[in-house]
Order: sequence, then structure tokens, then C-alpha cells
Amino acid sequence: MATKTTNNSTKVVGKILSVVHKLIEYFGRWFYLLTTYYTGRPEPLPPADNPIILMKSLTALSIMIRLKKLSSESVVKAYIDRIRKIQPVLNCLAEDRFEEALEEAREYDRILNSSNAPSIEELEKEKPFFGVPFTTKDCIAIKGMKQTAGLVLRKDTRAEEDAEVIRLLRKAGAIPLATTNVSELAMWWETSNYLYGTTRNPYNTCHIVGGSSGGEGCLQAAAGAPFGIGSDIGGSIRMPCFFNGIFGHKPSKGIVSNHGQYPCPHCEEQYKLLAIGPMCRYAGDLKPILKIIAGENASKLNLDEKVDISKLKFYYMEDDGGQYLVSPVSKDIKEAMNKVIWYLTWNHKVKVEKVQIKKMKKSLALWLANMTSPEGKDFAYELSNRKKRINIFWEFIKWATGTGEHTLIALITAAFEAFGIKYNSEERSKLLQETRDLNEEFRDMLGKNGVFLYPTHPTPAPLHHEPLLKAFNFSYTAIINCLGLPATACPLGFSNGLPIGIQVVAGLYQDHLTLAVAEELERDFGGWVMPNTKTEQPGE
Repeated sequence: MATKTTNNSTKVVGKILSVVHKLIEYFGRWFYLLTTYYTGRPEPLPPADNPIILMKSLTALSIMIRLKKLSSESVVKAYIDRIRKIQPVLNCLAEDRFEEALEEAREYDRILNSSNAPSIEELEKEKPFFGVPFTTKDCIAIKGMKQTAGLVLRKDTRAEEDAEVIRLLRKAGAIPLATTNVSELAMWWETSNYLYGTTRNPYNTCHIVGGSSGGEGCLQAAAGAPFGIGSDIGGSIRMPCFFNGIFGHKPSKGIVSNHGQYPCPHCEEQYKLLAIGPMCRYAGDLKPILKIIAGENASKLNLDEKVDISKLKFYYMEDDGGQYLVSPVSKDIKEAMNKVIWYLTWNHKVKVEKVQIKKMKKSLALWLANMTSPEGKDFAYELSNRKKRINIFWEFIKWATGTGEHTLIALITAAFEAFGIKYNSEERSKLLQETRDLNEEFRDMLGKNGVFLYPTHPTPAPLHHEPLLKAFNFSYTAIINCLGLPATACPLGFSNGLPIGIQVVAGLYQDHLTLAVAEELERDFGGWVMPNTKTEQPGE
């Protein structure tokens, strides 16, 4: 009887909190809208001056360079020019290596035009990305470049070696072009820090780009590189892809090496959450990128296996079941989901089954339990650049007086964690067991030919700083990290001018299924769309 009374009391408190949260969201949005009205209108992007190069897919550019239809130098130069034009509007860059990239491109062209140049077949097999530039988020190491993770204390930190994923891409012939902006220590879903500032959405600069791979998602959407690399511990690839209308893939756990990513995990649970993956404009480019960055593990994924969409089992949920302190899924996102279901039903004659997985309502609690750091290694420790735990109270005072080095949300995160679940607590053990139970439920449901459709995020991109009022909306992506399953973010059009979409999830190591569905949805729903641009006047 006492347990039943306690449960009822918890539900009442939860409902009250939910109502209060909705009121805060409602009035807070009006506040941010008014702020935006006074701080300036959305700014359009400069036009893409070289569409012959900038609008091509990675796959197409690779072929054209191998066939000498385009030089590597011309491709690299086109993207450098593009980045230089969009950077003042979007602020998506951390650091560039333009001169080094141009020199590497010229060397590739010399090799290709030499008397002993490798054959087209050799290049396709050994260096499939020969001469093609790419970008990556600041958290992923490129030798000699800054690796700050958006932390002021790391402003002069330079990587001593390439991250494993960068090494593999270089080996495949790709040329690193620049690093992109992130949230402070990659732990928030708006990209903003005190080193590089705030990144702005290319579809409406008054709105966010997501995080932590937000600079990368933004740059890709604005046609600033053929492809990019992000990392995802709670949605940091998929949310920026969702907010910026591009494709992104979080691979199955353990497939892509995390070596060279900062911050690196402190425990096994965190390591399983973290995944490095591709971000790009065209769904067909995800698979070749994943093949390269997976290294020897690519053989586990059956990426060359042909997928018959009509033979797959499809399941979906429109929302998480009503999690407290999480925004309801918007009407436009639900309608986009229903259009996908209708398309699959009528064009591929498959039954798309609606399911109600009760544990999804505990997504946030499960992720927080898996994310909990060992004692002394929490976020307050990370904010000191792993020297000691910061004094959170003192840092709040410094922030309030404009003398601090940390963003408000970073300090709130550190304070929240200080009162959260403890690493060796019984509560955490129970939640970890619930995670394993949920994993079994998904394994039984999906098998080797099942696909799960789920919202990537409950709303389109909020206004800048508005995520403070919707802090836990990332739970839609975070729960998939807990399961370690592959998930592909797919754009599905727009809501009031801002991109929307869903994530496609499959069983462990069944990445080829989500990638195949992404390509199918791109064919029917159009995929990436170039953001609005302005026609430049003489003298601009």
C-alpha cells in the first residue's frame, strides 16, 4: 500500500512539473522571440558561386577527380572560397588549414598527371577519396591543429597525432580542410563557447544548429565541404543533422575507433555511448565514408549487402510516451513520420507496426545513469581541463560578473551532475539493468531485418539560448546511444522554414539497413535543400 501511495505521489508531482515546464516553455519562447526582434533579422547566405563543384556529392567528386574531369586543387579551392564566404554569416569554423590543404591537393594532382600514375581501378580500391577535402568537429584530432573542445583552458592545445578516423581518411586520399565549432566540452545541444562564439543556423540565423557537432552540421548544410565527421554520445551527430537538414549516421557501438576524440570516456558505459560517424548532404555518401572510417570492423556490417526494403520489418513510435520535462513532438514532425509510413505501406507493401515501448519514457534517466562518471571525474573535473574539480559556486560568480571562462550551461551541467546519480549507487545499478532489459526488448523486436522509426528531436531548431528551457529534449537521441544501435538521421522537409526529419534505427551491426532506408527516403522526400541565399551586389 505504501509503495502504491508513493507511486501515485510521484505521478502527481511529475504532472505538476510537466505543466510548469510547459508554461515556462510557452512564455520563454515569447521572450526569446521578442529578443530576436530587437537583435536583428535572419541573414541569408551568399550564393554558391561554383555549383558545378559545390553541388556534387562526395561520390561524384571522387569519380571526377580520378577521371581528371576536375583537379583536386580546383575542388579544394572551391570549398575554401565557399567557407570564407559563409563563415562571417554562420560562424561555423574553429580553425582552418587552407594552405596545407591546397599544397596537398597540388601534390595529388601531380601524382595523377605523372607518367607512373596509379590506374583508375587502383585509386578506386586503395584511395577512393583521392584528392577530396573534408572537415571535422574540433573534438577530433588533426595533427598540428588545435583541439580545444570549446574549452578556454585548451585554447593553445594542439593535437600531436591524427585521430584514428582522420588517419584512415587520409589513407583513403581525403584532405582535411578545417575543424568546426562545438559546444563547450561537447556536452550541450547548442553550439556555443567562449573561444569561438555561437554558430548560427543556415536556414534561419536566429536559430540554433544543435550540438555538439553543430558547426559541422551547419557547414555541411551550407555546402562548405563534401562531407564531415562528427561524434555522438547523446545525439551530437543526429541533432545537428536534424536541425540543419542533412544526413548523419551514428554507427553501431564499437565499430569506429574513438581514439583521438576529446574528451575521451572515463568508463566502459561512456565508451559504449560514444560513436564517431559521417555527416553529409547526400544519403548515398554515408556508406562509402563508413566503410573507410570503420577500418577492419567494416566487415562486421555487411555494407555491400543489397537491401530489399519490402522484406524489412518496420516499427515506429510517434513520441516517447510522455516523458516529464520533455517537449511534446510537434505536429509537423508527426505528420512527416506519417508520410513516411504511408509511403512505405503503399510503395513497398510493408506493414509498419506502431509499438509502445514503456521504458522509452525513462530515456533521460537511463542515459544519465550510463553517462555517470566515476567519483572525481565528473563534469566539474572536465571543466578544469582534467586538472582538478572547479569550484562551481565561485565560477557562477565569475560568470555573473563577466569574468568567467565557462558558459552558463556548462556550469549548470556541472551543478546538476553534483546532485545527480552517483557512480556506485544502487539507483544507478537498477537503471543500468533497465538499460540491459530495454536492449533485449529491442533485440527481440528488430532481429536482423527490423527497422525502428523514431523522432530525432521533438521540435524544429529552437531560437538561440532557448534550449535552456528545453534542456532534456535530447533524450530522443540519447536513448539510442544507451542501446548502442546504429541510427541514421534523415531530413524530411521543413516546418516554418526550418528542417525536420526522423531517425532510422536498426539492430546491432545492421547499419546497412538504416543507410538503405535513408537512401530510399531521400529519393521520395528530396533530402537536403540548399538554404536561402542572397544575390550579391557589386562591391559586396
